[in-house]
Amino acid sequence: MSSSGSLLFSSNKEGGVEISCRVQMRSYASLLLLSFVSLVLVVTCDSFVREEVSALTAFKEAIYEDPHMVLSNWNALDADPCGWSGISCSSARDHVVKINITGYSLRGFLAPELGRIKFLQQLVLHGNNLIGVIPKELGMLKYLQVLDLGANQLTGPFPPEIANLTSVRKINLQSNGLTGSLPPELGNLKYLQELWLDRNRLQGTVPASSGSDFTSSVYGIYASNTNLTGLCRASELKVADFSYNFFTGSIPKCLGYLPSTSFQGNCLQNKDPRQRSSSLCDRAPHARTHQTRSPKHQPAEDVSKQHQRASKPAWLLALEIVTGTMVGCLFLIAFLTALQRCNNKSSLIIPLKKLSSQKDNVTVYIDSEMLKDVVRFSRQELEVACEDFSNIIGSSPDSLVYKGIMKGGPEIAVISLCIKEQQWTGYLELYFQREVADLARLNNENAGKLLGYCKESTPFTRMLVIEYASNGTLYEHLHYGDGCQLSWTRRMKIVTGIARGLKYLHTELEPPFTISELNSSSVYLTEEFSPKLVDFESWKSILARSEKNSGSIGSQGAICVLPHSLEGRHLDVQGNIYAFGVLLLEIISGRPPYCKDKGRLVDWAKDFLELPEAMAYVVDPELKHFRFEDLKVICEVVNLCIHPDPTKQPSMQELSAILESGIDTTISADLKASSLAWAELALAS
Repeated sequence: MSSSGSLLFSSNKEGGVEISCRVQMRSYASLLLLSFVSLVLVVTCDSFVREEVSALTAFKEAIYEDPHMVLSNWNALDADPCGWSGISCSSARDHVVKINITGYSLRGFLAPELGRIKFLQQLVLHGNNLIGVIPKELGMLKYLQVLDLGANQLTGPFPPEIANLTSVRKINLQSNGLTGSLPPELGNLKYLQELWLDRNRLQGTVPASSGSDFTSSVYGIYASNTNLTGLCRASELKVADFSYNFFTGSIPKCLGYLPSTSFQGNCLQNKDPRQRSSSLCDRAPHARTHQTRSPKHQPAEDVSKQHQRASKPAWLLALEIVTGTMVGCLFLIAFLTALQRCNNKSSLIIPLKKLSSQKDNVTVYIDSEMLKDVVRFSRQELEVACEDFSNIIGSSPDSLVYKGIMKGGPEIAVISLCIKEQQWTGYLELYFQREVADLARLNNENAGKLLGYCKESTPFTRMLVIEYASNGTLYEHLHYGDGCQLSWTRRMKIVTGIARGLKYLHTELEPPFTISELNSSSVYLTEEFSPKLVDFESWKSILARSEKNSGSIGSQGAICVLPHSLEGRHLDVQGNIYAFGVLLLEIISGRPPYCKDKGRLVDWAKDFLELPEAMAYVVDPELKHFRFEDLKVICEVVNLCIHPDPTKQPSMQELSAILESGIDTTISADLKASSLAWAELALAS
């Protein structure tokens, strides 16, 4: 009995130990599982933030001009982007929900990585200078409510993936250069309220059709049947603008509640006189349509033919299969070859530099029509004209400048970009073409004229050919040459010529053209000392090279330099006006804008500009005479240009009028100046 009881007790004890062990093991497993889940959550959250920072950094890398430095505080090493300019985060500061950078003149491309900011609700990049295509990856933003890319320079087709933005309420793509047709899947956007597509190059019909059974309200369509396609299904759509495109067909009935101005400037079939002329519509490429036929609706004779084919002998059927396969392979090879040639002409597949790359390639579309009206020179032509490229008249880390003479033509300056072929990307190619097209717009006696360009693969060549101004740069005459060559009257003629050139660039071109770095090195002089504004420095921002400082030895042995970014000037109209004021001081004083031992020219001159009795001390001592009335006008304009509040700067049109009405550049001006100016100075002192 005691033996069995002892055995029972022992058995129960062992069972208790086993149960206890099982409980402990389960607790340990639960703890491990909880730790694992917590770790996964932490890693997942961290990866979300890291992925969003990576996507924002990729966007910054695709921007090559940021004149207002709005992205300057976007630091890739900063794990928290919530404090970056234009970025808004969720209340928990764990996700980016809004990107708003409007009207800052950003120039660059839309990085596909933006599609990885999964919780983004607003993407607003309105009023910049973005180029290239709209990435299809933006269609991955399931929570996006506002997509505003209006007033940029985007090209390429309208991405059908935009129809995947199931939460979007507003789409603004107006004032770009989008082509192709609109996808009918836009009607799937059930929350869409605003659609702005005006001023593009869209074609085809407006994708919207409905059955005869519908009623319209003030702001939308309430269908009584289900036979609706395209935008007719967007029941929340209140505002839409399709004007100034190349849409054909008729205005959809279900969009009849929209004002007629929403459809003007197209090629629609109605009697509205505000549609484009037939000649303009004929020149627009027609949208291609593809018709497919359902197998369910094949004609009876097709079915009978299939039955006949099925009843053929086996050897004949095998022969047909082999022959058909061979023909199909030949057709496929021909199609792929033609497609490759087409892609080589119309687009470049290039690697995109990323912080953490997840995609191998990005398509950059090159507009083959962009340079159709610009002369293209061969490398051999330019090699002969420039004596085997031995006549070098200028150089920088980014380029070499050669002088040449075209056979039976004018003297030329050839700017050759210094970059290796392996460093040349599709982005750079697009930028090069756009820059050539931009320079080709210039046609003014005071602006350097682009004669053409050179683009070859073997050897790799990218060159600009411009009209040569034989007297060198204004900088050379002011700081290297004999200052006496530039008399007061000659300097005044240069001043008024530069003002006329800037007035042309700022007010007579649309969009306005600005000189990237306006200074005496960007002013070339002809034999008659007529100034020509030339913009070579814009390549520096895209080639991402270090800026080069031009140097000269001052009269007292101090090293005087001309820093390109000293004033922090931007590539905009106001920056040009400020630079023009500094340039005027440089012309009348003969001093560089900055001298190591004397500081900034502007700071030095401020003490004299507003005091009539002291103005003369600004004048270059190399000048034997000057005209005091001219000097007062120059000082007045300088004060206007360097005003600390840029919004109070006058336009170049106003400044040019002040200079031309107040400065005497006639032949007799030198005689008047020589006898009166120094006498007035003596009396004033």
